[in-house]
Amino acid sequence: MNVARNVLIVCALAAIVAFLPGGGTGAAVLGGALSTLILVSFVLLAARFYREHRYDIDGLGDRWRATLYGALGVIVLAMAARLRLFETGPGTLAWVVAVAGSAYALYLVWRHHRSYA
Repeated sequence: MNVARNVLIVCALAAIVAFLPGGGTGAAVLGGALSTLILVSFVLLAARFYREHRYDIDGLGDRWRATLYGALGVIVLAMAARLRLFETGPGTLAWVVAVAGSAYALYLVWRHHRSYA
């Protein structure tokens, strides 16, 4: 019964977007608001993580801390530019290399932290 109710709700929302004037604009506004809320939640999660692990991050040393922040920065930039990068083959390859390299750098920082903690 719950599944049928949920399907009916989704169909009603789709009909509103498809047939009411301005429904597509309203859906775009709602999508933008939800995207903003998700982004804010990620920022708050990162701030909380930093506060909880501040001493561990400071104890990494300058080189490893720079590697950590650099890898996180590259991931943020790659995610921000992903739509434009995915338009071409070399751009897609550059995105994959940037994200994979950053993930490897984060792994190296984690391994260093575990070996000296």
